[in-house]
Amino acid sequence: MNLTRRRFLQTNLGATPLIAFTSTTPAFLAQAAWAETKPQPGRVVVIVELEGGNDGINTIVPYSDEGYARARTTLRLSKEQLIRINDQVGLHPALRSLADSWEAGNLAIVQGVGYLNPSRSHFVSQAIWHTAETDSERHQGVGWIGRSLDASAEKLHQAVFVGAGSTPVAIRGRLIPCTSVERPSDLRLAEGLPPRGPASLTSPEEFVTGDDLLAFVRRTALDASTSLEALAHLQPRAIAASSYPATAFGQQLELSARAIKAGLRASVYYLSQGSYDTHVQQLGAQATLLSELASGWRAFLADLTEAGLADQVILLAFSEFGRRVEENASAGTDHGTAGPVLIAGSMVRGGLVGQTPLLTDLEEGDLKVGLDFRRIYATVLQDWLGVTASEALGRGFDRLPLFRG
Repeated sequence: MNLTRRRFLQTNLGATPLIAFTSTTPAFLAQAAWAETKPQPGRVVVIVELEGGNDGINTIVPYSDEGYARARTTLRLSKEQLIRINDQVGLHPALRSLADSWEAGNLAIVQGVGYLNPSRSHFVSQAIWHTAETDSERHQGVGWIGRSLDASAEKLHQAVFVGAGSTPVAIRGRLIPCTSVERPSDLRLAEGLPPRGPASLTSPEEFVTGDDLLAFVRRTALDASTSLEALAHLQPRAIAASSYPATAFGQQLELSARAIKAGLRASVYYLSQGSYDTHVQQLGAQATLLSELASGWRAFLADLTEAGLADQVILLAFSEFGRRVEENASAGTDHGTAGPVLIAGSMVRGGLVGQTPLLTDLEEGDLKVGLDFRRIYATVLQDWLGVTASEALGRGFDRLPLFRG
């Protein structure tokens, strides 16, 4: 049987599009979905975007590099302030809440991450990180996570954006809708069927095979119903004994943990924190943000450990670029290039990954990129989530030793 777009939208639930599930989902369907498919959480990655361009030099501080003292006068952090990792680098003191994870070997710090011919534009660099495409002509509103979900629907579940604002491009696909949630009461399907791709329904003249389409829609409807029912089951008692920080970011992490514990069908949670665009008076602003990041992560990891789910979840933090090596005249830093990526979790193989960038060997005043960010993506997709990375990234990338077992 072939279906037109109109017939598709009217199939099964009258004129209600199955792809646009909201809290009006029929109760019998939501209850059946929950009863029949309530899952045990699979492996999950929680991605945190540090918006604005975090200064990696004052995050993972190369205190022994003679270029650090020369370039940073007002912003220089002394060796005594730092949480020392080794004889060359130390953590910003605001990251003290992550010291336990480092000492337990559960925090990986990937250094010098970026891409060739870096852009110092927020918009362009963010698009590159979200799409995993360095060619701007290929930035078409579909992200690396979205492509992976589209290609691996049998292995992965949906992606969830936790927070306010528009859904990040990184989790947008062509086939699998992503979900946006700001609070447990307002889970909504943020994306319907996208405008292009194998299941495209952009005009009444288009036809698709009915059986394939209906199978896809029914599965999507079931996932949407299950998500709604799962969040309806979230209870305040799901909060861990160790409280989350009373910040917007802390609340995002708390909601993510509650959804994971409730069995929400999601493989990826996407959060953002910022702004790290510290052109002026950087010391206090960055310290506050890094403290919120670290304390939130510690509460989240403690929460999942208490729930017996620590081995199934990792946290990953990145920023669209680092900052200039030399501080500016306003006690801040301007847009730069490479920066660190942080990955935490009980299954993470902790340690420094990649070479520490040299502040005495620069390119146009910026750090040289030592490691392509897509190697991290490939490792997370293939070694953590168990899907073929090349389908999402367009080609293969050498993976990194980030996980145990």
